[in-house]
Amino acid sequence: MKLPNPDQLRIVFYPDPVLKMKCAPITEFSPALAEFAQRMLDLMHDAPGVGLAAPQVGVPIRLFVCNPTGEPQDDAVYVNPVLKDLEGSEEAEEGCLSLPVVSVTMRRAKKAVMQAVDLQGEVIEQAGEDLLPRIWQHEVDHLDGRLIIDNMSTSDEITNRRLLKQLREDYAATRK
Repeated sequence: MKLPNPDQLRIVFYPDPVLKMKCAPITEFSPALAEFAQRMLDLMHDAPGVGLAAPQVGVPIRLFVCNPTGEPQDDAVYVNPVLKDLEGSEEAEEGCLSLPVVSVTMRRAKKAVMQAVDLQGEVIEQAGEDLLPRIWQHEVDHLDGRLIIDNMSTSDEITNRRLLKQLREDYAATRK
């Protein structure tokens, strides 16, 4: 897949159809992929957020970036990620850069192991707990075409109804 010019990348908003797509695995590792990932990190920091998946910038490939601390040395890029060894369970509020101002209570595993590939094509494995696996699970959901609003409780649906309607109207207005 030919990647778009990194300078043209922008965060896409619900209900853009790319957000519901199951993303394709990455098979080519190149300087263009590294530039793409760096631009995603910049967009994530500017938003500000703690994670950003490729479909959130309009590209349906299996890549996401994250940084749970905001410290530059904690920037991470995961290519073709697979979660395993999920343990425990915890509910917490989650937001999403593609669903601004929407907040949903999500139950996620407290611990997980991430197996992925880095930008050089080398296999990496990392264990995490608390916030880090929550971010991983959220971003892998994006790569599988799932959004936080797909799991809303009745109270979250009521709370977010107007906000989601506004996002749909705003999206429709940009398509005219």
